[in-house]
Amino acid sequence: MKQSKSKKSRDNTALLYVRLSRDDNLEGDSYSIQNQKKLLIKVAKEKGYTNLITFSDDGISGVTMNRPGFQQMIEVIEKNQASAVFVKDMSRLGRNYIEVGRLTEEFFPEHEIRLVA
Repeated sequence: MKQSKSKKSRDNTALLYVRLSRDDNLEGDSYSIQNQKKLLIKVAKEKGYTNLITFSDDGISGVTMNRPGFQQMIEVIEKNQASAVFVKDMSRLGRNYIEVGRLTEEFFPEHEIRLVA
């Protein structure tokens, strides 16, 4: 049985989320953000994902879940356009452990999202 084009596209799509709460005084992305991106791209490709979409919140605290890049990533998940989320570690998702727990225990499973941290 052939997969539909949109299902196949979803299955090959991974969302990479990077966050750093403080700048390191560089123009553009900080060194840490750049390193997180490199690491996540490498791991996602090793896992077989070919369509990678990166979301970034540089200089924004993880205490709040109202971060532009994070919210954009959530919208993509809600539109059923990806099958995995990659983060360097769980603290990149957020510092509010109750909200991160809701994401990992409820939201991601409801949307059939594989979380790789």
